[in-house]
Amino acid sequence: MDELRAIVMRAGDKWTATGLPRVSMVRAEACSDQVYEPMLHLVLQGTKSLSIGDQILRFAPATYFVVPVDLPALGQVSGDAPGEAFLALSLILDSGIISAVMADVSQTDNDGVGKTFAVSAAGPELIDACLRMMRLVNRPQDAALLAPMIEREILFRVLQGPQGGILRQIACPDSRLSQVRRAIDWIRLHFVEPFRVEQLAAMSGMSVAAFYRHFRAVTAMTPIQYQKRLRLLKARRQLLFEPHDAASVAFSVGYESASQFSREYARMFGMPPVRDVARFKTPDGSPDPRTDTRTRLAPGPVRPSNQ
Repeated sequence: MDELRAIVMRAGDKWTATGLPRVSMVRAEACSDQVYEPMLHLVLQGTKSLSIGDQILRFAPATYFVVPVDLPALGQVSGDAPGEAFLALSLILDSGIISAVMADVSQTDNDGVGKTFAVSAAGPELIDACLRMMRLVNRPQDAALLAPMIEREILFRVLQGPQGGILRQIACPDSRLSQVRRAIDWIRLHFVEPFRVEQLAAMSGMSVAAFYRHFRAVTAMTPIQYQKRLRLLKARRQLLFEPHDAASVAFSVGYESASQFSREYARMFGMPPVRDVARFKTPDGSPDPRTDTRTRLAPGPVRPSNQ
């Protein structure tokens, strides 16, 4: 763990590319309000609280979690001691690679979505594989050959652990998770548009009741809550980085009422849009160059949103 932390300390205060396929690292002072891609996320130092729908997950060093689909989430991180940074690394999940690994390991019945969000202790074998992967940051000449093999080993370790069922769901095109992901992809592409749940259920090949149940299992949100989080995260980024007022941003992300937008924004981020964004701007009104919405726009308490 000490060697892993030393490597990741080189990261910037945002998700930083390592030069290795699908592998990123972060050294952060505050957490991300963002849409997480499907990934394996390993915490190395500090603690993290993540609000996903109506669930709050808390992570300590040497724990990991699997993000199964694109998820809009709110979070907060802290170091283990004053002045100490939060450190983590991530591996973006490729369903094709997971499928290839699954072909070589024993299969279990994972037809249901099951428990989607969980925090698991990273065993010594998983940590060792991650360390060997991160050592390749210093040996790019070896990475082309070794990184794919180590990635398969990391996935193998996770498949053998308590969150292996989630990886199997990701890789299986006919799983409930994969069916729900079709609707999630549509919402992400058309988040400013109204929709009917019946439309999404048909897209996923389920009845309305089954779709609603499985969507909540996969995202901890209803479809409307999922869309709302996407809209508000997009709006926050626009307010910070683009010269628009709150009302025009509200309409651009699909709201029909500026007052409703302001109320829901304050409920999610702790204060109305103008006051919230002002915290992250310099005296001349430009975004603070140290600000990165992926890692710094979450200074308030993490709390679930049921709206």
